[in-house]
Amino acid sequence: MTPDFYTYAWAPVTSADLAHGFVNVVWADGVTLAAYSLWLAENTYGMGLEPGSREGMIDPADLPAADDLLTATVDHEGALELGWRSGVTTRVHPGWLRHVADGRHQPGAYLPAHEMWRTGEFSEPPSLDGSHVLDDADVLTEWLTLMVRFGLARLRNTPTDPDFLTELGARVGPLRGSNFGTVWSVRALIDPNSTANTSLNLGQHTDLPTRETPPGFQFLHCIDNSCQGGLSRMTDGLAVVDELATTYPHDYEALTTLRWVFFNRSKDDDHRWSGPMIEHGAPGAPLTLRAFYPVRGFPDMAAKDIPRAYAAMRRFSQVAHDPALQMRYPFAVGDLVGFDNRRVLHGRDAFDAVGGTRHLRGTYIDHDDVYSRLRVLRRRREQRSRD
Repeated sequence: MTPDFYTYAWAPVTSADLAHGFVNVVWADGVTLAAYSLWLAENTYGMGLEPGSREGMIDPADLPAADDLLTATVDHEGALELGWRSGVTTRVHPGWLRHVADGRHQPGAYLPAHEMWRTGEFSEPPSLDGSHVLDDADVLTEWLTLMVRFGLARLRNTPTDPDFLTELGARVGPLRGSNFGTVWSVRALIDPNSTANTSLNLGQHTDLPTRETPPGFQFLHCIDNSCQGGLSRMTDGLAVVDELATTYPHDYEALTTLRWVFFNRSKDDDHRWSGPMIEHGAPGAPLTLRAFYPVRGFPDMAAKDIPRAYAAMRRFSQVAHDPALQMRYPFAVGDLVGFDNRRVLHGRDAFDAVGGTRHLRGTYIDHDDVYSRLRVLRRRREQRSRD
């Protein structure tokens, strides 16, 4: 039994020795793992592992002493065998230990690395035929893989049923609601509740910077578009940040340190958050760009810093709209674009709302849920290939 519900290839351990509370595990190819005794106690069936949930069940205050692990040996099948002061003997799956030694337990495991792009690499979003995405796990896996890797990916030829987005979202994970609802429409309204619901040009931006944690991913589904104009635009924020840090370091410093209050100006809601336009967060945390000018309300900085904050913000927008970084493409009926809302800046050209109709359906889903679904899909595919 392992502390999760995945199947691991058997990877026999060749030797194990116990010293100073650590078990030093060795495999035939020379890979090693220093496993602490209390960590093994928490993750071992017969000690700390609850067999139904496969979760740890020992409160930290009730853990044994580190020297309660008396022996560590390798059994005839290559599993790690542990002898405890209580008289209990436990056995640890060597394939599970090996996946830890290989770093496959880290959050980035089973996920593609982020790859920065400019329009030299992509003039339109990387695309797949999405006509069978609801019943073909491989299509869903490839779409999510592209979306995580490049920050955006497009499905083409999807049904134009207004409920299709909800069905697709259910294949990925819980949809994240907002003051616009769980699934919402983008179209020109006489009394708009957002500049998105006008026919105006929308500069490159990210959605909901008014939130402590803006949504991770956004899905936009085109179910009707007979208007002239309205080309979609996407810019990789990784490329924007790279360009600013490399070419305009003073502006980059201002954009990463000077804070603004973002305020959604709604009749019925009052979401506010203060933060810089470029937020790197903790090591390993996703990049967060706060860049929706219609809801950027107030400078939250010393008066002497306001002029350079505006100059840096102007530079940010100029770089985000640079044709070398910004792709422009038509949004065709049946297209569904998924993109990382905190990384990729999106916008659109103005369109003629009198000469046609334009109706997009949209929803948000957090990074955590997209990553979780993709890890599961990729692990299952890996398991099938082994079988």
